[in-house]
Amino acid sequence: MEPRTPTAAKVRVVLAVLLARANETVSTECLIDELWDNAPPRTAGTTLQVYVSQLRRLLAEGDPPAGPLGQRLFTVPPGYMLRAKDDEIDLIQFESLHQRGKAAYESGNFAEAATLLREGLGLWTGAALSGIPHGYTLSSTAVRLEELRMSALEQRITADLRLGRHKELTGELMALITEHPLRETLYAHLMVALFRSGRQSDALRTFAKARGALVEDLGIEPGPGLRTLHERILRSDPNLAWREPGTARAEPAAPVASPPPALPDFVGRDDAMAAALRAIPDAKGRSTTRALVISGPTGVGKTAFAVKLAWRAADRFPHGSVLVHLRDAHGAPLDGREAMAKLANRLEQTPAAADEDPTDRLHRLVRQRRLMVILDDVASEEQVRPLLAAIPATFAVITSRRPLAGLDGVRHQVLDVLKPGEAELLLREIAGPQFDDDPAAALDIARLCGYLPLGLRAAGAGLAARPHWTAAMLAQRLEDETTGLAELVAGDLDVRASLLVGYRDADPAQRRAFRMLALAPLAGFSLWTATALLGTTPGETERMLEQLVQSYLVEARPGQKDQAPRYGYHRLMRALALDLLAAQEPAETVSAIERLSEACLAVSRRADARLTPGRIQYGLDDASVDPRSLGQAGEAAEANAVEWFQAESPVLVDTVRRAHGAGLWPQVWKITERLSGYVETRAAWDDWAVTHELALEAARRDGDAAAEAEVLRSLGTLAWQQQRCRQAVRYFEDARTLFLSAVEPVGAARCLIGVGDVTLSEGESARAGKVYGDALEECAAAGDDRGLADALRGLAVVELQSGRAEPALEAFTAFGDRADRLGDHRWSQFARRTKAWVLEHAGQWSDVQAPWVPAAVEARPGIWVVGGDVD
Repeated sequence: MEPRTPTAAKVRVVLAVLLARANETVSTECLIDELWDNAPPRTAGTTLQVYVSQLRRLLAEGDPPAGPLGQRLFTVPPGYMLRAKDDEIDLIQFESLHQRGKAAYESGNFAEAATLLREGLGLWTGAALSGIPHGYTLSSTAVRLEELRMSALEQRITADLRLGRHKELTGELMALITEHPLRETLYAHLMVALFRSGRQSDALRTFAKARGALVEDLGIEPGPGLRTLHERILRSDPNLAWREPGTARAEPAAPVASPPPALPDFVGRDDAMAAALRAIPDAKGRSTTRALVISGPTGVGKTAFAVKLAWRAADRFPHGSVLVHLRDAHGAPLDGREAMAKLANRLEQTPAAADEDPTDRLHRLVRQRRLMVILDDVASEEQVRPLLAAIPATFAVITSRRPLAGLDGVRHQVLDVLKPGEAELLLREIAGPQFDDDPAAALDIARLCGYLPLGLRAAGAGLAARPHWTAAMLAQRLEDETTGLAELVAGDLDVRASLLVGYRDADPAQRRAFRMLALAPLAGFSLWTATALLGTTPGETERMLEQLVQSYLVEARPGQKDQAPRYGYHRLMRALALDLLAAQEPAETVSAIERLSEACLAVSRRADARLTPGRIQYGLDDASVDPRSLGQAGEAAEANAVEWFQAESPVLVDTVRRAHGAGLWPQVWKITERLSGYVETRAAWDDWAVTHELALEAARRDGDAAAEAEVLRSLGTLAWQQQRCRQAVRYFEDARTLFLSAVEPVGAARCLIGVGDVTLSEGESARAGKVYGDALEECAAAGDDRGLADALRGLAVVELQSGRAEPALEAFTAFGDRADRLGDHRWSQFARRTKAWVLEHAGQWSDVQAPWVPAAVEARPGIWVVGGDVD
């Protein structure tokens, strides 16, 4: 293929961004930001499309005629994706060779590691992305790539040192230090190479040079690793000399190792740190436990906490501490033998003897040493048991995304997200003055990151790298749950990629459940909701939920009183689940929404019948789910309808939205109809409006006139409560017309009651009484007991508002009797409450010539008519 490079600078920018994120969707917003920073032209979107078209043409022209490889730049909402094979992009090849080299090094195969890393470094021909204008994305990518290159270079040099190539390395290292005068790792490598080449004095002078550069340029002393190496060279530590594999070794000197530097902006965790310090050995080595397990979800800061703990407890471990990551380069867990070899390699500078057993080697290295070993990112109890058995007298701090409850003789410390104040402080530590003018934005960003340290670090670093952004701009971008994760990327700090690690650790059934349960609302869900979404039995669902909770993929939230727990996601985990859900087959998602919709209908029917008995309910004979298949949900709904609706209404409302999006029209209006009684009794205006507007469209698409009429009638009641009287009357009249055409006399009569309520609130008591009277006759003819009670209620309020106490008492008594027979406790209490109020104020009705008219009348439970207005 003939190489083809765009000549236009901005087209090269688009190509560079797409190549840097090959096989990923890059949003148009990201590309526009990269091209024009914070001042895009009015035609930015159109111009970007032109650039993409030019790239498509160039790619097609450059392809071999035999294959359709030019078809590699795709439009994928919300942007574009450039597809490429791993062997087509140097960056992908380099990253693969880098990871393979790291894995070979960590397994002790230093020759292979050096070869692989040298091959990867050979792909570099200059600075990354040179000759291309840099915006935020390319600038951060260039920084990340340069850091990756230096990391690979330093690891290749370490492998060469392990192989005894110290003399060959001295010249290269001296040149590298001139180019990178502040990288302590390069100074350390040069000091070791010089010492092993018999140049101890030059090694010591190299330390002095490093100290001078750091103090002069940064005002800091060399780190603990470089200082420790300096001390070992001063005393000619025999373990620093290189030896052929298999030769005798001197016993290791103290200290053996130090953990990585603690984060300078580590905040909070005071209580957890105090508890952890109590769990580890004291200064004399006394302890009742052999290990401390620090568990918690991805991104909560377990490793940072463990490293901070090691530094806080450094005086208790005179031989130092060491951190070992128990995953390979691809994120797969090491087995027990690999883990032991990796720990031994970290503790000893020379390769293992070919005939030395890893267990024996570890025994030798830790014998009579008081060390802290941090075993990072442990996958399971089985992985770490052999390692703990090999170092029985060494205290271990274990970090894991699982609780590891099966380990004996350990203490457990579970880390949760930060407190709001701590989260805000961490953001300020990272982003600095960008929150000074808008402190409220820091709290918003902290909330939108779910107070997760990883998310907060990415948000703060991203904001610090964009001084032209305000904190409010970032908060606005994070607000969108479907795209917010894309904003939490700063260099190689990628929240989505980190969260994916825990997801990939799960088995296929758990992954499916993790995705499917994201169809439940963020506010949380109960067992019956999960059972419906997963299509399993309650017992199977409960076991699956427990597994997800143990993996910190889903949260368990204690229920009130003796109620069962509810479940939910951390905000960022749900965003990941929704992202993964969008990539699966749409039919599977629609099936889950349909199962949940039918479950909502089956259970809410029982709650609604108890909350508002006798209310119109359409579509009751076609329920496809037996509530008993959902466990105790039906009984709970019936036992306490108000509490059930309070807890589950977010699920019902969210399901209405999702069913509407999936085109499940009957389910939309049926769930809304079951919800109507609750939103009306609780005056939940927002949920009322949202669900009924969707239901109105759904009923029309479904061609069900009676359902459409009932939705309109309920919207009329909402409009009346919100004092939109004219619109309310139109709703009631349109609904009545539809009810009559569908031969639904009960619904038609109840529309008259609604008109009566509006008329009453407008101060026309006489006309309202006439409307209620007509409704009473129609309800009696239709045999509608609830309608009869409601019409009597209206007539009683008319009498009350007209200042006629005795007729009002009689009407409220008749209304209350019917409410009692219906079993509507809310109406019964309303009748008794109003009768008591009338009797209490009886003296004010004594003047027959000038009857007293109350200033406000309770027209419905909790709904007052005040001087002609609804309150």
